[in-house]
Amino acid sequence: MSKLLLIDDEEGIRKVFSISLKSDGYDVATAASGQQGIDLFQKEFFPIVLTDIKMPGMDGIEVLRRIKEINPEVEVIVITGHGDMESAIQSLHLGASDFITKPVSDQLLSIALKRAEERLKTKKTLNNYANDLWNMVKEKTEEIKRRYEFEDKLVQRSIDGIVATDKEENIIIFNPAAEEIFGYTVDEVKSAMNAGDFYPEGTTQKISDVFAGKDRKASDIFVGDEASVIAKSGEAVPVRFSCAMLYEGGKPIGSVGFFQDLREIKRLEKELIKSERLAAIGQTVAGLAHGIKNILNGLKGGVYIVNTALKKGAASLAAENKIDYSNMSALPFQARSLKRIIDINTERERQQKKMKTGWEMVERNIHKVSDLVLDLLSYSKEREPEYEKYNPNIIADEVCDLMESKAKEYDIDLIRDIDREMGEIYLDPKGIHSCLLNLVSNAIDACIFDLDTQKQWYVKVRTRRENESGVAFEVIDNGCGMGEETQSKLFAEFFSTKGTRGTGLGLLVTQKIVNEHGGTMDVVSQLGKGTTFTIRLPGKKV
Repeated sequence: MSKLLLIDDEEGIRKVFSISLKSDGYDVATAASGQQGIDLFQKEFFPIVLTDIKMPGMDGIEVLRRIKEINPEVEVIVITGHGDMESAIQSLHLGASDFITKPVSDQLLSIALKRAEERLKTKKTLNNYANDLWNMVKEKTEEIKRRYEFEDKLVQRSIDGIVATDKEENIIIFNPAAEEIFGYTVDEVKSAMNAGDFYPEGTTQKISDVFAGKDRKASDIFVGDEASVIAKSGEAVPVRFSCAMLYEGGKPIGSVGFFQDLREIKRLEKELIKSERLAAIGQTVAGLAHGIKNILNGLKGGVYIVNTALKKGAASLAAENKIDYSNMSALPFQARSLKRIIDINTERERQQKKMKTGWEMVERNIHKVSDLVLDLLSYSKEREPEYEKYNPNIIADEVCDLMESKAKEYDIDLIRDIDREMGEIYLDPKGIHSCLLNLVSNAIDACIFDLDTQKQWYVKVRTRRENESGVAFEVIDNGCGMGEETQSKLFAEFFSTKGTRGTGLGLLVTQKIVNEHGGTMDVVSQLGKGTTFTIRLPGKKV
């Protein structure tokens, strides 16, 4: 049973129409005025509304307008007076489905209602079709969106750099991994760069040949071995590169290149080689170092005995020289013997001087071997830092106190730039003391070896708070400095800028201790200008 709202100000018409419409199977509700009809319509939905145009207060035209604003799908039939065609046409313009004139015949009303019913049915069918179509479109759109998002995530989350181009070789895709490899942002790339700026040499020519139809392989995939690409910083980045052509309708429309960053792999390969080599020699080095240390103890004992003997020999010579030969002038033979004794003593003194000089050389070499053994032990032995709460400034002051006399000996200013508000942090005082002592000693040597005698040399030791729990040590000098080649070898085993004066392990041991703390060590140097070493320690939160 269809619901219908009848709006008319004449009670008789409402009763007659109600009886007729109910007999036709309609569920009829009536309203005596336009406003009453609108109020009833807002409370309950009626698919068909039958309204008179001429009514006091709100007329039928206004009722039509208000109902269409509430629900445009409602079928509104207006009842006009005879000859009031202007109002009827106006109602059609406002969306009325039909109009009938008074006096209303049952036949005309039935026809108008049937038309309204057919339109409602047609609208319902169309709405169903439209809803089905919309749901299908929505479903397909969501599927395409999900697929696109999935593919986009594959590209964006890929650990390999992905660079895609159109047929003019303009960049259309440049994923975050590619940004990491090349150092450019996607905006920089898309605005001013093309495939030739990123693809390895020769690849762009192959791609151009495919576009020109000169080279059409079955797969159109260029698989390359390891290659080197140039990043924004100028760094040559090792990569494994491959490239594929993109097609649409059998025609090439672009290309996509894949870059696997090999920097970490290369670093790990070097570390593996280094660790394997160190593992192979580690046991030997440790055993050898302990053996040499025992020999050194014997050598040091021998040095002590020889030094004691030298002292006794010197005392004996002095005693012999105190013999009174004044009465020998009258005895020619005795005089000759005296001369001989003097010559013997002179030769003995000369030999003793040579022995002393030679022994000083032995002592220096023993000291050098001792340093080498200690450095070998430190470098080859795994060690966990012994953390304790300690003020880094105490370490800096102790190192400066130890090196002050050496600095003064060579007229070098040893400057302390200490952050006195530092406070205590957790670190290994013994290990860091060794690191800082080595760097300050190297800085003083850099000033000693400097050929520019016009300088007033200085070594500055600086401390500062790095973060909440960390610290930074800086050792700055204006000595001889280092060129790029020397800096590249600084952390190579047994390389020393001091030639035969150094063991070549000091900086390696320092770096090892810093790494054990989870810290970093940086160096900035310029030949003839000086060097700055910076140790940054994160500290340990306890």
